[in-house]
Amino acid sequence: MTDKVALVTGAARGIGLATAKLFIEQGWQVAMVDRDTDELNAAAKQFNEARAFSCDVSRSDDVIEMVSEVLASFGRIDAVVNNAGVADFRPLEETTFADWRRVMDTNLDGVFLVSLATIPALKKTKGAFVNIASISGLRASTLRVAYGTSKAAVIHLTKQQAAELGEYGIRANCVCPGPVRTKLAMAVHSPEIIAAYHDSIPLNRYGTENELAEVITFLCSDKASYVTGQVIAADGGFESTGVGLPALRD
Repeated sequence: MTDKVALVTGAARGIGLATAKLFIEQGWQVAMVDRDTDELNAAAKQFNEARAFSCDVSRSDDVIEMVSEVLASFGRIDAVVNNAGVADFRPLEETTFADWRRVMDTNLDGVFLVSLATIPALKKTKGAFVNIASISGLRASTLRVAYGTSKAAVIHLTKQQAAELGEYGIRANCVCPGPVRTKLAMAVHSPEIIAAYHDSIPLNRYGTENELAEVITFLCSDKASYVTGQVIAADGGFESTGVGLPALRD
């Protein structure tokens, strides 16, 4: 067991929830953060080692209050996983500024705000940031002008964190998931899209939420103590073969 504490945003479901579970299995305590209060509370009830903190990461005041509450509850923060995100898939010419801002508010501004609020705590513990981007931030794809651009910016923000915070012992790395078998993905991906992804992924399958959590928790651990400023695509090899599936144009 360890006395380390991880703060995980977007923890009510999907990769965030899987990451919280794995941290707990590895002996960490977890501050689970999400704006979906009901689902967050239901998820956190599974664990004695976790506490729920309702927060919209796109709101600066809410973030500052949330981090203060986490520190009051746990006394420290050793790792921050910036996982909260939203998606919007539509052609560039049909994307309004309101669509663009909705994605940027959470996917980019949220990462910045949570990071800024937690830097003082991570300085004390010489902790780690792991920011969740996407392979859509590494390579352009169809229907992802706002989403992909936000994730590309998160990748660069991660490198800025590594460059500027390394002198304090803070590490910062970025994980870029490929297609993951989440409930949401399975609900919106047609059989044609699923088959097209399988054809384009060298491992010929979607990843699992737990496989992503394994990479995330590793980067937060002492086993990755000399790893910072890195961008890791956990995608079954998808990024290496390109993106932009014809099936996604429909």
